[in-house]
Amino acid sequence: MIPRFLLIGAIVAVLAAAPWWADRGTIRLLVEALTLLALAQLWNLLAGYAGLISVGQQAFVGLGGYLLFSLAMFAGVPVLWALPLVGMLCALIALPVGALAFRLTGPYFAIGTWVIAEVFRLGFAQVGSLGGGSGISLPVGLVREIADGRGAREALIYWLALGLAVGVTLSVWAALRARTGLMLGAVRDDAEAAAALGVRVLRVKFGVYVAVAGATGLVGALAFLQRLRITPEAAFSVTDWSVVVIFVVVIGGIGALEGPILGVVLFFALREVLSDLGSWYLVILGITSIAVMLVEPKGLWGLLTRHREVRLFPISAPLPRSLR
Repeated sequence: MIPRFLLIGAIVAVLAAAPWWADRGTIRLLVEALTLLALAQLWNLLAGYAGLISVGQQAFVGLGGYLLFSLAMFAGVPVLWALPLVGMLCALIALPVGALAFRLTGPYFAIGTWVIAEVFRLGFAQVGSLGGGSGISLPVGLVREIADGRGAREALIYWLALGLAVGVTLSVWAALRARTGLMLGAVRDDAEAAAALGVRVLRVKFGVYVAVAGATGLVGALAFLQRLRITPEAAFSVTDWSVVVIFVVVIGGIGALEGPILGVVLFFALREVLSDLGSWYLVILGITSIAVMLVEPKGLWGLLTRHREVRLFPISAPLPRSLR
């Protein structure tokens, strides 16, 4: 157990020092990878453990971005203080949105979440004070409030992205090792049996949906804080915020915390190799996903650990000494 966490700690320490050893382009790439990792871990919790297949999480990514810009520009909230507020507001908004989405089941739920995201996109495209369909940029004065100079601002945003990715991963891990994890495992394996044992299936799933929505909104706010500009098309892009996230989770390994980490690494490796192929690289990503699922439904992490159980983040808590 100790060597495993020493390895994870060493990797986090090296990443934390990136502003001193990486150039500006690498820093921006790492921020993109870290935000994608956070989104992938959240979608993995939603689909891999709660059994909620959503293709509309871009609704909360875009909502988080627009709420950040709105709070900073119109409510006078300091940009960095607005970040946690965005997460809480997205969770609150997810309550009525979830109440609507949970009236649907199975594939209808997936389609319904996508439709809700499209409604959000069309709605924000009509708000003239936020630039309408053309979007809006964060005013220079607010940008300067974040930090002194571009280098300091980019380093700060990078550390926030690193902290968010690590925090989301550890939070999901802690939840899965607690009583919540037991309930989610029961719901995922057999919802009817879990209900018979007293698990309030709908309440558990709804709680996960709201929590994931809040965290997703926070990630979206940070993503567009890095870009300093937001448009409806970018904020609510199903390709950028759902298709890619689903690919990362599926190819890495759904239902395992290690899967999204492996999936993010593979995705960026493939993107760099296939970048000259234009939109064809999405087709190749799709074919790769299908091939991996045919060989191993649990993804690459399942393939790597097929003959030997290896977990960087073990879910089962060790037995007390008195019971060993």
